[in-house]
Amino acid sequence: MTTPADLDDRYGRRADPRRRRAVWIAAVAAAAAVVGWFGWHTVANPDNGVRADGTSFHLEERAVTVDFQLTAPLRSRVACAIEALDEDYGVVGFKVVEYPASDSPVRAYSERVPTLAAATTGLVNSCWVT
Repeated sequence: MTTPADLDDRYGRRADPRRRRAVWIAAVAAAAAVVGWFGWHTVANPDNGVRADGTSFHLEERAVTVDFQLTAPLRSRVACAIEALDEDYGVVGFKVVEYPASDSPVRAYSERVPTLAAATTGLVNSCWVT
């Protein structure tokens, strides 16, 4: 009488523990890669719908005026952190400004940031829905 073990030996069908282990490792690695990609995508690209694009800056002796365009969800209050930097990229001025809700998704603003020392640039660091 032929047993299943005899048939496996005859036709080369053996449960190879190394192959099974390799399949499990590959499956776990693929799952970890997918979870990592989704996690990084969530952290790197928060979906709050707020974007600030600097259009220009104007240097003064003790201040910087930053002009920028703000894109935000309709009827959402927004706050932005605006910075003035020196030639070594050190922060010499900082200001957080809150903007009221608007029916327009795109708005233009100009903000003056007082500085403690001479600045070489001004920028919008980040914006968020409040």
